[in-house]
Amino acid sequence: MKLSEIASELDATLLNAEDGLDGEITRCGASDLMSDVLARPADGTLLMTGLTTIQTIRTAKIAGVVAVVFVRGKRPAPEVLTVAKAEGILLFSSPYSMFVCCGRLHALGLTGLDGHR
Repeated sequence: MKLSEIASELDATLLNAEDGLDGEITRCGASDLMSDVLARPADGTLLMTGLTTIQTIRTAKIAGVVAVVFVRGKRPAPEVLTVAKAEGILLFSSPYSMFVCCGRLHALGLTGLDGHR
């Protein structure tokens, strides 16, 4: 699924780039525990989280995450946007809860990091 479709489904705003919405995502994960993100690294995935820190971006980079959706309308500080842009990670903000974001993307056919529906 294209990032543009994901952004549309989640009513998400792109925070740190002009383009990149043509990227394909096949799996996603959701966590506020960065140790969980590192436990299942998967290149080319989408991460949904409520954590808007630089550590989230660093963890996402190590885990192979290409885009992060901040849930509950959260928006990171400018320095987080700068680091994400430098690392090539797209950042979005969605007004929905993590639960609702996960449900919407699952209904569209995205799987979790373990590949199960």
